[in-house]
Amino acid sequence: MAHLILASSSPRRRELLLQLGLTFEVFSPEIDESILPDENAEQYVARLAQAKAYAVLQRFPNATVIAADTTVSVDGEIIGKPQSKAHAFAIWQKLSGRCHDVLTGVCVANAVNALHRVVQTQVEFQQLAPHDMENYWATGEPVGKAGAYAIQGQAAQYIPRILGSYTNVVGLPLHETIELLKAIDALN
Repeated sequence: MAHLILASSSPRRRELLLQLGLTFEVFSPEIDESILPDENAEQYVARLAQAKAYAVLQRFPNATVIAADTTVSVDGEIIGKPQSKAHAFAIWQKLSGRCHDVLTGVCVANAVNALHRVVQTQVEFQQLAPHDMENYWATGEPVGKAGAYAIQGQAAQYIPRILGSYTNVVGLPLHETIELLKAIDALN
């Protein structure tokens, strides 16, 4: 396989790829992550993953790049990362006692080809009491996480079930990522 670069500064994505025994470098591009008018969650994560991949390819044209972007969506609304404690509480009130979707756009690209897909997982959150929110916020774990939670951390206690890929909720659907890597290798 060609020189592999993960286009992400996410330690969770790095750890997931390391689980697979892949050798890769990390380079996190700076891109505008603003939501475009009338853009839904699927379009949003697909666009950002592709933008990250192309930004890294401009700098490393001989590499194969894995790029991803993850977001949470409820009732068609894209739920980003919390900007404050109050914002995290507002997010949890939307997620509390119901299901939401976690979507990750994955793009695997090289100088010749780019393949991408969006993976969706449904996550059920239990009803959160104010003391649950206070305790979880105090851990520091929600900061910088889409939907203000980390399923691989203490938030797991609030999630009775998921439907779909667990690694997608962590930030990188491994099965689909490997399938894209195999497919792009087959095209070369």
